[in-house]
Amino acid sequence: MTRNEKFQIQRRTVRRDLWRRWGGVSALSPKVFFIPLYLAGAVFVWSHQDAISVQAERTELISPILEAAMTHALAAYLLAGGVALAVLLVYPFGRRAAHDQLQSIGLVNHAGMAPTLLRKRRNRDNPRVTMWEFQNQSIPLTAWEDKRAAIEAALDVSIAKMTYGKGKSRVLVYAVPAQVSLPEVLPWQDEYLSPESFVLVLGESLLGQVTVNLANIPHILLGGSTGSGKSVLLKLLLMQALRKGAEVCVADFKGGVDYPREWRQKCRMCFTEDDLLYTLDQLAAVLEYRKERLADTGCKDLDAYNEATGENPPRLVFACDEVAELLDKTGRSKEDRERLGKIENRLATLVRLGRAFGIHLILATQRPDANIIPGQIRNNMDFRVCGRAESVLSQIILDNSSAAEQIPKDARDRFITGDGTVFQGYLFDETNALGGAGGVSIQQ
Repeated sequence: MTRNEKFQIQRRTVRRDLWRRWGGVSALSPKVFFIPLYLAGAVFVWSHQDAISVQAERTELISPILEAAMTHALAAYLLAGGVALAVLLVYPFGRRAAHDQLQSIGLVNHAGMAPTLLRKRRNRDNPRVTMWEFQNQSIPLTAWEDKRAAIEAALDVSIAKMTYGKGKSRVLVYAVPAQVSLPEVLPWQDEYLSPESFVLVLGESLLGQVTVNLANIPHILLGGSTGSGKSVLLKLLLMQALRKGAEVCVADFKGGVDYPREWRQKCRMCFTEDDLLYTLDQLAAVLEYRKERLADTGCKDLDAYNEATGENPPRLVFACDEVAELLDKTGRSKEDRERLGKIENRLATLVRLGRAFGIHLILATQRPDANIIPGQIRNNMDFRVCGRAESVLSQIILDNSSAAEQIPKDARDRFITGDGTVFQGYLFDETNALGGAGGVSIQQ
């Protein structure tokens, strides 16, 4: 950027600041003033219609088009003024300001060109969200993500999502005013339970509810440091699975401290590695049985099988609150390592083949150790969520450091998904929420 360009941007910024300071209309779009001006102009032209027509007759050497326009001044004004008004209303107000701000923070291509704002409009699904559409000037989306915080400060917004538009020549920024933020606590209400087959609700983002459909995305990997609310989110998901008729197995090696009596009555609990291996063997046997049944009936997945046969075997959900601690073989005996190897193999089988047969894994970890969770397990966990975490753990869970960058250090129950959606998780009363859930058994 040249010195003259910097000076021009500074001068325009000063003028805009003066407008905001003295205009007194910061909460009201200046575009609204074009409408009364247009109507006032129409009244003026209508009241002087005769005088304009007389002037057209007296003027010599006037073009036929101009003469016709003056003779029918009101109609010409309404037509031309209407087109001009439509252009003014559609043209994104603040286009130059957005360009200057993005250029100021260095969001430019190699030629020094900053993105151009094409239009702004309200999101149909969420009126409080505004979609900014930019011509991105060959700047990759990764560069936008790297400067997310700077873009938010430059445009005075909180960004909910950034994505490509039609093709990669345009970038869509979904944002709300900087004054709008997520609440610190979101109490769970039974009405939030999704009526759809196996859709689980996690919380609310700036764009609305965040959900995951286990029928399409079968496994979930949760991460977060101690006190981030990871265990609460895990229980929220398990509670909904129980209330939707699933059978839930939970591996808890803390002696049941985190899962009191209400949970033990509803879930199958594994307190030792032998119990866990036995449970995983049963789940693997169910998988093989259902595989044969689906092959015999020619069904592609459990939903199709239920519709075809009416048998409706339940979905099975296995959860482990600290899978890294479970799979860590450091300092273990040979016998223990062999047992852990079998557990790891069972988990790998279930995570690889479970989707079609209604078997789902929800694994959580707070340990930033990439060597603990094998790649064949981690790579098959399609839906990933991370709470407050350091960069290493965020990188393990999300394959990027966005959790460390976008979630405040003191936040609780605040999470980010693999696609960059930040949300506040629901907080629920375990005793009351489990009241309508099912019991314990593993059905074929």
